[in-house]
Amino acid sequence: MSQAVRFSRYGDPDVLEVVDVPDPQPGPGQVRLRVQAAAVNPFDAKMRSGVFASGDLEAPRGLGVDVAGVVDALGEGVTELAVGDEVLGAAAGGGYAELALARPKSLVRRPAGVPWEVAAGAGTVARTAYRTLELLGVGAGETVLVLGAAGGVGSAAVQLAVARGAAVVGVAAEDRQDDVRGLGATPVVRGEGWEERVRAAAPGGIDAVIDASGHGELGGAVALAGGPDRVVTVAADDAADHGVRFSAGDGDIDSIPGLETFVAGLADGTMRLPVRATFPLAAAADAHRELEAGRGRGKIVLLPGR
Repeated sequence: MSQAVRFSRYGDPDVLEVVDVPDPQPGPGQVRLRVQAAAVNPFDAKMRSGVFASGDLEAPRGLGVDVAGVVDALGEGVTELAVGDEVLGAAAGGGYAELALARPKSLVRRPAGVPWEVAAGAGTVARTAYRTLELLGVGAGETVLVLGAAGGVGSAAVQLAVARGAAVVGVAAEDRQDDVRGLGATPVVRGEGWEERVRAAAPGGIDAVIDASGHGELGGAVALAGGPDRVVTVAADDAADHGVRFSAGDGDIDSIPGLETFVAGLADGTMRLPVRATFPLAAAADAHRELEAGRGRGKIVLLPGR
């Protein structure tokens, strides 16, 4: 038996509980990980609270996608990885656990020197950021506007765009301007008049826009980009009203190369991913409360077994 976080009804963080479960066994094409760290993401809180619910729960459910851990068992047909390999990426069926299953194609190797908690936090933000850059076809010499540039996806998008040779203008709250500048972007303060501030920061114009904010800025984004064709959002519910693509999954895009690039940058110090707080597995409810309070900066991570 091992421990995992489960919830049997939708609600506030107190519905999360740590229970003993049978050790999961990897099926064909799967590996099992001994989880060293699992990131807590906004998507998890929406699942727990019932925002994405289609009815009552029929059985206890796990949470968590982004994990980092050590391969400790192989399913039939797995040749890409070996027992003892240190990896990070997406779990299948709940990463808030001591043991979790995953498919090798959803994992990359953890470079030496990248802490477990940082490795766990990289998956969703790096893959989402890379996907938006691919959808927009961002290349060297272009100027990209990132809305929500100080957040998880936004900051990853800034760093990956800079690595491609693009110039980046990043819109963020006033108290996050130094953070955005430190990522390699020209910072612009969010709020009334932000479009004019962007025009001043990028007199040559904006080629593409990534909206990782969802703060009602799509109208201005479309105007700055000269139309909706090179605007993508991962956060705005009104995307269709502006003719903008809403990107919610990889689709035909293989985003693993983006994760590999981002993790390599974490290893050599050219990229960064701050961690706000860590919690033991038993304090998953406290981790969700911290997430929903919106305090501080950086990822929130669970550390099973510690």
